[in-house]
Order: sequence, then structure tokens, then C-alpha cells
Amino acid sequence: MLSIVIPVLNESHNLPIVLNYLVVYAADPQNLEVLIVDGGSCDDTLKIAQEFKNVGGVTTKIINSGRGRARQMNAGSRESSGDILYFLHADSFPPKNFDFYILEEVNKGNPAGCFRMKFNSNHWWLKLASYFTKFSWRVSRGGDQSQFITRDLFEEIGGFDESYIIYEDNILINELYARKKFVVIQEPLVSSARLYETHGVWFVQYHFLIIYIKKWLGANAEELHAYYRKKLKK
Repeated sequence: MLSIVIPVLNESHNLPIVLNYLVVYAADPQNLEVLIVDGGSCDDTLKIAQEFKNVGGVTTKIINSGRGRARQMNAGSRESSGDILYFLHADSFPPKNFDFYILEEVNKGNPAGCFRMKFNSNHWWLKLASYFTKFSWRVSRGGDQSQFITRDLFEEIGGFDESYIIYEDNILINELYARKKFVVIQEPLVSSARLYETHGVWFVQYHFLIIYIKKWLGANAEELHAYYRKKLKK
């Protein structure tokens, strides 16, 4: 079984779209388990999640968690049943037969990886950035590409570092690259460009670069989160 963990917070618009998408475009929906982990939504997210339970033969669990993607994804992993975990954002859409591709890679001996990505935007910079996600370079990785990992490896690493409110995906990816256990599936996942559309492509790109540099220079989790809240979470 493939356990898909989706952390949500006020995702009443995107959640029904991605849930129906997963049922329609999975190779084997009945071999999926979807864990919707809510971090305290105040819209109709939980109502929508309840309405979706067990649609199309997909086993669905709704979990309440403390806020923060790392906390939420760890909570989902603890409640999951599958030998393979797949962490997916509510505004990202993996390729058709995504479950087949993931299982195929694991059966080849690749315990972790992601899909290449493209944004749902025609902006030339985002198209260029998307193009580079086809390569295995560490700099081309990010949480928006989604992340699959075997349960054994996830538990060996210790899951997501909950001290990170942002950058938590990158901390896990760093661990995987250090172990040389990462593969990029050459099928595109489509991710929302809504943050770029809200703040502007260059504004977001600049501040993400500063966050990356700050981490490289030794900034801790609290410093990164404070900078993100000040510049991008307005």
C-alpha cells in the first residue's frame, strides 16, 4: 500500500480537486491510503475531507495535528499503514499513474525520490526553473516536487525535523542526498504558482534565495521562520 500524506490548513478550494485527481489518475486506487492531516483549519477543509472519505475505493483517514507541515506530515506517517510514504502538497498534482512510477522505483532499489516538476504558469523564469528539476542536482530540489520514501528509511532518518516551520522538506532531502538515496522520476508533477502570483516572481525568488543562504551560513529554524513571516507570510 502507498500511503499519501497531505498536510492541509484552510485548503477548502484545493483539497477536493486534488483528492478527486488522485482517484482518477492512480494506476490502482484501491492500493492507496490517503491521510489528510489538518493543522487547525477554520474553513470547510474538514467538512470536505469527511465528504470524500473512502471515495473510489481509496482508504481515507482524517487526522488532527498541531500546526506546521513537519508536525502534520510526521503525524500522518504515524497513522499510516503503507510501506511507502508519499508526501504531497494540496496544490500539487502528480503525473498519471504516479503510484505505478513510485512502486517501480522502489522495486528497482531506489528507496526515496520525487517527480520532476512544472509550475502551472507561463512565466519564463518559472518554466526555466521547472526545466532544471529534471536533473539530480541538490539545488534543484524542493518540497513542491512531492517526496516518496520507504517507511524504513523515513524512520531511520527520524522523520521530518519538527523544529523547522519552513524548510522542513529540504532538511529531509539533505539527509537523503547525504546517503546517496534519491532518484528523480522523469514524469512531471504540476505545482501551483500561487505564492509567486500573490507576491511576484522576483520578490519570492529573491527571498527564497536569502533563506537558502541564511541556512547555509548557519541560521537556525527560528531565524528562518522569522524571516519568512516578515517577508512572505503577509
